[in-house]
Amino acid sequence: MIIPDLNLLLYAYDSVSRNHEKAARWWAESLNGREPIGLPTVVLYGFIRLATSPKVFNSPMTVQTVGSIVLEWLERPHVVEVDGGRAHLRSSLDLLEAAGTAGNLVTDAQIAAIALHHGATVYTNDVDFSRFRRLRIRNPLRS
Repeated sequence: MIIPDLNLLLYAYDSVSRNHEKAARWWAESLNGREPIGLPTVVLYGFIRLATSPKVFNSPMTVQTVGSIVLEWLERPHVVEVDGGRAHLRSSLDLLEAAGTAGNLVTDAQIAAIALHHGATVYTNDVDFSRFRRLRIRNPLRS
């Protein structure tokens, strides 16, 4: 299962990002592929929050536009919303404790705990995910 990090999704929809072309191609291939995609709630809401923010996008999306995009993803048969199960909080805290910090890693730990719960791979361009030892990560922006 693919679990995308929020940054890759933002790059895919931000035409002025230096990572836009590669991220958009990877995301389109993933959406049109067969490998299951799990979208954590924290990633979905983060995408909605940041894609509608004028601090992030020069031309932010409307709620209607971003809502249509997210709902379109979830209409695909191999794309599902995922969570970390009953032990999600404990798993996230364990990851943060092992990393020796929290702060800006909290959301990454949430995503990592969900990926570990589902036996999934996190696709990301964020090196911070390498701080979570058992986590499988791939960077689709590297050729």
